[in-house]
Amino acid sequence: MSMSQQAPVASSEFPQGMHRLKGRFSDGLHVNAAVWAPSIPSIDVHFQREDGRWAFETLPGLDGGVHHGVVGPIPPGARYGFWPTGEPLPPSPGPGPGQLLLDPYARAIEVEEAGGTGEDPVYFSVFVEESFDWGGSSRPRRPWRDTVIYEAHVKGLTKLHPGIPEELRGTYAGLAHPVMIEYLLELGVTAVELLPVHFSIDEPHLGPLGLSNYWGYNTLGFFAPHSAYATAAARAAGPAAVLAEVKSMVKALHEAGLEVILDVVYNHTAEGGKDLPTLCWRGLGDTDYYRHDGAGRYLDTTGVGNTLDFSQPKVIEFALDSLRYWVEEFQIDGFRFDLAVTLGRDETNTYTPRHPFLVAVGASSALRGTKLIAEPWDVGMGGWQTGNFPQGWGDWNDRFRDTARDFWLRDQASLRAGGHAGSPARLADSLAGSQNLFRHSGRTPLASINFVTAHDGFTLADLTAYDRKHNEANGEENRDGSNDNRSYNHGAEGRTENDAIIAAREQTARNLMATLLMSVGVPMITAGDELGRTQRGNNNAYCQDNELAWISWQQDAAAERMITATRALLRIRRRFLAGQSPAFPGRVADSALLWFNASGLPMTPADWDDPSTRVVQLMLADPDGQAGALIAVNGSLTDRKIHLPAAWILQGQGLAEARATTMELAFDSADPALRRSGARISLGESDSLAANSVAVYLCQRYVGRSAS
Repeated sequence: MSMSQQAPVASSEFPQGMHRLKGRFSDGLHVNAAVWAPSIPSIDVHFQREDGRWAFETLPGLDGGVHHGVVGPIPPGARYGFWPTGEPLPPSPGPGPGQLLLDPYARAIEVEEAGGTGEDPVYFSVFVEESFDWGGSSRPRRPWRDTVIYEAHVKGLTKLHPGIPEELRGTYAGLAHPVMIEYLLELGVTAVELLPVHFSIDEPHLGPLGLSNYWGYNTLGFFAPHSAYATAAARAAGPAAVLAEVKSMVKALHEAGLEVILDVVYNHTAEGGKDLPTLCWRGLGDTDYYRHDGAGRYLDTTGVGNTLDFSQPKVIEFALDSLRYWVEEFQIDGFRFDLAVTLGRDETNTYTPRHPFLVAVGASSALRGTKLIAEPWDVGMGGWQTGNFPQGWGDWNDRFRDTARDFWLRDQASLRAGGHAGSPARLADSLAGSQNLFRHSGRTPLASINFVTAHDGFTLADLTAYDRKHNEANGEENRDGSNDNRSYNHGAEGRTENDAIIAAREQTARNLMATLLMSVGVPMITAGDELGRTQRGNNNAYCQDNELAWISWQQDAAAERMITATRALLRIRRRFLAGQSPAFPGRVADSALLWFNASGLPMTPADWDDPSTRVVQLMLADPDGQAGALIAVNGSLTDRKIHLPAAWILQGQGLAEARATTMELAFDSADPALRRSGARISLGESDSLAANSVAVYLCQRYVGRSAS
């Protein structure tokens, strides 16, 4: 009996998108189609049949602004799109329809290039049926305090890697290759945070410049993976194979104990301003999906032309559905939310940590246990909200970034020019996890996502080699990118053959890496910083899909020194944490952070206020009162003699069990070959701390602990 002869199958407004019907009257060929378009009286779905011909059906149901109906038969891999009933179809530059309205819930998107006609490309939603065998793979669920994040680009990470087969370089499969996984494990990171892998497109202004959107912060499909990062074989096999490659990547990383965090961009869409082509949301409901001001103009808090309106319940539902999909279907471990303040703006466009979206994310059982990371700012009024996100969230700590750069770069430049520098007070706060910044939101230092660099801005090496940005290759006459970099070129702009300058730059880079990896909180390393990667002074390489932005794996002696230092610091971090209570540093009772001056005496208010005080020691104490780790910082231009705090002084600071303990020098940024590592120094004894350097000492009982 045909579908037309069967009892009618009721359609549903949920779930949105295209889903194969299941149940008593299903023939396995038809789908339930649903799309929120409250401003459109009636809507059709246009789709390809088995023979490739196009057909359309009107969705008869309408509930809560969601049009829905049973349509088909629709084969796997069929292209489709929506269009208002009775409205003239858009012109087509080739065979098939022109630009239909994409399904916001499409699991895959394909593009039909115009092919030299001057026309815009046409994008199609694709119906995909998913299945994947996860086997025994499961999410690692690593605690926040043991997490080390590695921010990377799927393509740029492996595109130039000589140890990965050429056909896999720059792909999801390349990231999952054993060579790459082994590298990440040996480095010591625990989570890979991937720049956007949602389907994205280029901004129109880039094409005439011969450039493209490399970073991917221009999303066209929030449920669809970016197919260009899949291998040629997967792309040729179709969208289902692309999805399988992404899942295989996640599975391989999980089996190695590595978490996968996605950078997601729910604050705006690729449709841009109203002068750009309508592709999806603008056609389905411009005033429903996007924020507008009283005059009907887009209210833009993202700086890219449009802003999704998170005062709309259906927009919140859309973002939540997308997050749940990536967790449930791809086993993703967490998300970094681009311009997250926009997602917490209410109907008055004011940020509130009690925003329904933020509350719903925290209350979702499907998202429970995922890592939630906010980029805690946007470009609107009241847009800086670092420290103001709810419990359960971590914030990118830009105050940490700026403070570390000020102390090691800007202050050093000022001192070398005969000027003044700040006291170590702000650096000390950063080393201690920026507790004052997060305390009022009820969060611990583990809410601080510490970073010195990110994809946006100078690389670590470039911070030490350039006083100003060099973005001429971006085609905007160097107007783009931040001018506030807090960098210092150490006496020469860019590349130099001066050995003294090169050595100084490398030491400063090690200081910054040590500050990042030894601070309380959750560190984030930008991929390539551990190798001394340069972008030749470009601090906004979003449009550089080339060797300028890709990671070079041709390691010279300088790269070897930097990666040796980074691995050593991460080993020290693991060994120290292995000796702490699982509650460290989340509970004050299980954490003791004590501050001392160069003489090993407790810091006084006068010490903190004195800008000439550029030497400070931080003792991170073991919960049982034993000395744990000592971080000694010398931000001055001269070598300094320091005294480690004596046992009796530690006892006076509340460590009743402290006794004469031997400390072992585990790291010295002025010793790139690590020749001094292993030197033993007892509490109360003196040591020499080189100018502009960091040294880390470990209580001897941590030395030799497993690095796992």
